[in-house]
Amino acid sequence: MQLQGRIDSDPTHQYKGYKLRIGKPSPFGTTLVPNGVNFSIFSRFATQCTLILFERDAREPFIEIPFPEEFKVGNVFTMIVFDLKYEEIEYGYRMDGPYRPHEGHRFDSDIILLDPYAKLIGGQDVWGEIHPEGIYPHRARLTPEDYDWGTDRYPNFRTEDLIIYEMHVRGFTRHPSSHARYPGTFAAIRDKIPYLKSLGINAVEFMPIFEFDEFEYDRTNPETGEQLLNYWGYSNIGFFSPKAGYAATGRLSMQVDELKTTIRELHRHDIMVILDVVFNHTAEGNELGPTISFRGIDNKTYYMLTPDGRYLNFSGTGNTMNCNNPVVRSMVLDCLRYWVSEYHIDGFRFDLASILGRDQNGFPLANPPLLEALAHDPILANCKLIAEAWDAGGLYQVGSFPAYGRWTEWNGKYRDTIRRFLKGDAGIIGEVAERIQGSPDLYWGRSAAASVNFITAHDGFSLRDLFSYNEKHNWANGEENRDGGNDNYSWNCGVEGETDDQEIVEIRHRLIQNAVAILMVSRGVPMILMGDEVAHTKYGNNNTYCHDNELNWFNWDLLETNAGIFDFFRHCIAFRNAHPVLRGREHFTHRDLVGSGYPDISFHSTRAWQTDWAEYIRTLAFMLDGKHAENGTIEDDSIYVAMNMHWDSHPFEIPALPEDRQWHVFANTSPGVVHVIHEPGNEPVIKDQHYIMVGARSVVILVGKKTTTPRRYKRNSRSKKS
Repeated sequence: MQLQGRIDSDPTHQYKGYKLRIGKPSPFGTTLVPNGVNFSIFSRFATQCTLILFERDAREPFIEIPFPEEFKVGNVFTMIVFDLKYEEIEYGYRMDGPYRPHEGHRFDSDIILLDPYAKLIGGQDVWGEIHPEGIYPHRARLTPEDYDWGTDRYPNFRTEDLIIYEMHVRGFTRHPSSHARYPGTFAAIRDKIPYLKSLGINAVEFMPIFEFDEFEYDRTNPETGEQLLNYWGYSNIGFFSPKAGYAATGRLSMQVDELKTTIRELHRHDIMVILDVVFNHTAEGNELGPTISFRGIDNKTYYMLTPDGRYLNFSGTGNTMNCNNPVVRSMVLDCLRYWVSEYHIDGFRFDLASILGRDQNGFPLANPPLLEALAHDPILANCKLIAEAWDAGGLYQVGSFPAYGRWTEWNGKYRDTIRRFLKGDAGIIGEVAERIQGSPDLYWGRSAAASVNFITAHDGFSLRDLFSYNEKHNWANGEENRDGGNDNYSWNCGVEGETDDQEIVEIRHRLIQNAVAILMVSRGVPMILMGDEVAHTKYGNNNTYCHDNELNWFNWDLLETNAGIFDFFRHCIAFRNAHPVLRGREHFTHRDLVGSGYPDISFHSTRAWQTDWAEYIRTLAFMLDGKHAENGTIEDDSIYVAMNMHWDSHPFEIPALPEDRQWHVFANTSPGVVHVIHEPGNEPVIKDQHYIMVGARSVVILVGKKTTTPRRYKRNSRSKKS
């Protein structure tokens, strides 16, 4: 290559008619500059880098421009190319360097590589449409950052006030019953905002929306022959680019604006947006996987490797990102800052977050630099940071995840304990009490809001299936039912799968109601799974990662079919929103610190003020004193919850209230009860203020309100104080 002039005498070079200049090494990726585009890419071990430019959707590049040696700053290749029609081009890179896999180097200049910092990725612009033969499927595109956010503001709810709705973007509106104009897209979510508001949630957690390849798998459904897809998207290709196939305008490369408009509309209706992000691995897999980006750019920097160059696999998917390498750590920070500043994202849930605390050899770090940097980053200061505090390598950190005063955690122990309690397991009453209190045994010294409480999530049974199946039924996944978890703590109520037996159907509905009732009165942050509120079934498949069909799609017809379940959900959510005593940030003290005559929380058995913690016990009650809400700064009603997971009914003695208050019934899931739940604020007073019969496998929630008619009777209490 002959360049005209020298960098020190003439700042402008030319190559085949294109004017060039040394670029700015920071930021990485592409930046629009006057009359040109700045390209910047890092590689510690590459010996040469070539910029590849295509016209949009062209099979062959129209030019390949090697970076002159002078255009390298440290380990960064950087160059400005002038007079490019940036809206009409795609780009990639070739990297020269050693190919010595046993040393960790896998350079191959025959492969065109995707920019890790690509803000827009083309090639699979429409979901389910395979890119044209011969065209590389993942090409970076250029996009201006000129979206007008208008008066958009971050809702910024307190963590303890959140009610999170875990949602799959495509699955939420893909079903024909959604009647969405553009089903399965970011745009279609806007049509359903009124539904989300009616449900009462104030945060949506999108399953992965970074660009991924839905055609990653080559398996078919052995039952139907249907192509299996990477539906969930936990296999990123690029961290900075939204999934084009989730946009109605993806064919026009307008997915950025479409997503931003959806976020803006959610914010306008006071709904926060949390992204499920996957930094623990990429789609490149192990030694047999494709080379897309990181492997060909600098394999030894981006991945955890054994001394002989093989991939360490703490993700269960073939490779593990080397997240505490300074370069990779900076990329993760750059990515999150970008999504907060450019997309106004309110928080992040980190998949297999324990990996983020491992060093380059896979050993857990005492003070992981990445986790600390995320916690203290000024741009992320108001973001919710949620960790899935375990990984596929056996590191389980629920309750011990390095928090730095900022991190919250998916509480897997809450999930397992409440599941066991709901199905009637014995010997766990003490642990149930811990989970309902915000798991102080796990999070003492941290906020009670550190616990994100959930009973179901995308990974595992739906709530309906939790009470319909004893075993997983994953045969449609093409893995001979070996995939998915085996420790589901589920109960089929006597029949495996669907049934017309009304007695069993009623028990299952009651257990669903019990689950959401307990979830919404537990201290911590509740999260519900999309579709649980209408009793969606996956027919016993507890690992539906590969199904783009009704196993995963929200069936909007169920809103009518299971209207009672939906009403129960929305009333329980409204009840939580109405009572700050349920949403405290601090752990309970079990003492009366405000002079109300009652401790902030008290536990009871079938006898008031007495608790039986025996192994065989399956009943538990607790009362929250409303005068302790917000540490006594506001006054709320008192709440009493009686839970009977025994197969027989039991009378519960109710703690007495002050004479100016009476117990009203909010919810009673007991068999035969006509009005199972009431609108918050319109709960009827109960006639017997001393005892209430709680049916088999049922939950009763009472609210103690002021009354204008004083009553006089002896309190059923030896002492209400600690």
